[in-house]
Amino acid sequence: MLNKRNSSSAVPAPLVDKQTIETVNKQLATRSEGRLFAVVQLAGKQFKITAGDIIVVEGYWPPENGDRLRLDKVLLAGSTDFSLIGRPLLAPGLVDVQATIIEKTLSHTRTHFRKKRRKQYVRINFYRTQQTMIRINSIDITRKLGESSPQESSEDRFF
Repeated sequence: MLNKRNSSSAVPAPLVDKQTIETVNKQLATRSEGRLFAVVQLAGKQFKITAGDIIVVEGYWPPENGDRLRLDKVLLAGSTDFSLIGRPLLAPGLVDVQATIIEKTLSHTRTHFRKKRRKQYVRINFYRTQQTMIRINSIDITRKLGESSPQESSEDRFF
């Protein structure tokens, strides 16, 4: 029996054919892709975002109110008809995600309660964590698929 899966003569099928890439590029050129979404990694967590969303990042974060950000760690982007999936990230410069810091506050008061039964040991701690609220201004696909960016010139990228 010949196992085609492990055969060295079998040519691996391409992940995406040229017709699919042309269809997506045509949608991007005519701006008919609809509302774009993206999955970005920010402060160690992943967020699924669209333009106009407000997300809350927990913990200390250095940017101040009014600062504009460009989110670079884009794991996935897409619309109703297509999805671009990174391995693990999309190519730098392919998707442009713009955001603005709108508020830095503290969270609601949380209670940390500890008790040991029958030992007269009770501790109650109240704490509030820092939060940063971010508005997503825009999500854009900046170039056609299949083209190489100027940043990717023959250098291997390691993450």
